[in-house]
Amino acid sequence: MHAETSHLTPKLRLHKSTQQGYVVLNGRYIYLGRYDHPATAERYHRVIAEWIANHRQLPVEAEDISITEIVAQYWNHVVIYYVDPRGLPTSSRENIRRALKPVNALYGSARAVAFGPKSLRAVRQTWIDAGLARKTVNSYTAEVKRLFKWAASHELIPVTAYQALHTLDGLKRGRSEARETAPVLSVPPADIAAVLPNVSRQVQALIQLQILTGARSGELLTLRPLDFDTSGAVWLVRLAHHKTSYRGHDRILYFGPRAQRVLKEFLNDRPVHDFLFSPREAESERYTKSLTHRRPDQLPNVRRTSRVLGEVYTVNSYRRAVQYGCMKAKIPVWNPHRLRHNAATIVRREYGLEAAQLILGHARADVTQVYAEVNHVKAIEVAKSIG
Repeated sequence: MHAETSHLTPKLRLHKSTQQGYVVLNGRYIYLGRYDHPATAERYHRVIAEWIANHRQLPVEAEDISITEIVAQYWNHVVIYYVDPRGLPTSSRENIRRALKPVNALYGSARAVAFGPKSLRAVRQTWIDAGLARKTVNSYTAEVKRLFKWAASHELIPVTAYQALHTLDGLKRGRSEARETAPVLSVPPADIAAVLPNVSRQVQALIQLQILTGARSGELLTLRPLDFDTSGAVWLVRLAHHKTSYRGHDRILYFGPRAQRVLKEFLNDRPVHDFLFSPREAESERYTKSLTHRRPDQLPNVRRTSRVLGEVYTVNSYRRAVQYGCMKAKIPVWNPHRLRHNAATIVRREYGLEAAQLILGHARADVTQVYAEVNHVKAIEVAKSIG
């Protein structure tokens, strides 16, 4: 019963002995003035509106609110705000969680107004000591500043507390203890060839398609037969959900003849709503092959984990599959995101920088609709040749 009524708005009540109007919020009695005075109703509606906007919590005085309290309230905002058009969490949510974890661990009980540049520098040092790259450290530092910006905008802390954090500059290349990362390079063709026999045919196809199309792995993983426009010599997929869709940018994947040959074995006789690349399907195929070389008296393998395979790869599970293939091939481990560099190198060498930006889906805010149409025709020509 309590769960059903917890979202009801508390009513304005009359305190009979004093004739005061009051409302009970989070167990606290808030008196608003004489019950029959018009200003009391106005105060009641204002208090309720602010309470609802604050996720049905009473505001805490800026001088008293702790880091834990603003992190908890900010996380409510993060869960609602950082979702894609399908309602799924974006990668930003996990980055924010990682950034805020040491802040809460080191300063959770401290007053938020006391968290200044010195405190932020101490948090930053934990990331440096953990071996995180300089760019990652700067990214996490920016997320902490964003937390305080949000808190200031909701009047949980003074604006000066947020402004003070901006006096701490980001780490500069060659001028900090933070680890520097090497430039991201293409995957050597020999390393790609070594991995392919050690992964499922689904992962093989994803690797080949990334090279042929320059697509991000996340753009390929959820493809279904109904997503393809196969009316032309180059097949098209117009993505409704992609990295820059929230900015209103379009993203089209182009599949030329070679990419089409890779896709055909997954498109044949597959229901139009089913995902093309399924880890559950890959595991079933692997299991079927394993039955052909088991001894008649061999016992079934004992299940070691409660992990359940899904109908679609995630970016992480695809990356792990490639890394496992690298280890089986006994070669240096590479990340499938590097395959976009392979595609970019080929396209840029043959067709120039503009074509590479187009095929890889790099957004450019200053490109007009006229240029977009010209670029679309150019992409068709590139895909016919290399994809």
